[in-house]
Amino acid sequence: MNAAKMVALALIAAGVLALVYGSFSFTKETHQAKIGPIELSVKEKQTVNVPVWAGVGAIVVGGLLLAFGGRK
Repeated sequence: MNAAKMVALALIAAGVLALVYGSFSFTKETHQAKIGPIELSVKEKQTVNVPVWAGVGAIVVGGLLLAFGGRK
């Protein structure tokens, strides 16, 4: 399997996951203050929404790359 097919399959999988889930969350730790040996930090939960057009676009580009990527 060549690199173009692997990238195409990864794009298709990412596009399907973007359409199924629609968003993902992660926790970001920020350091607010450091006073001597004491360090104050805050954990923030952030959510990133993935637009539908991005998921569909990834599937289309992956499909085109899968269909025409191996031809020279």
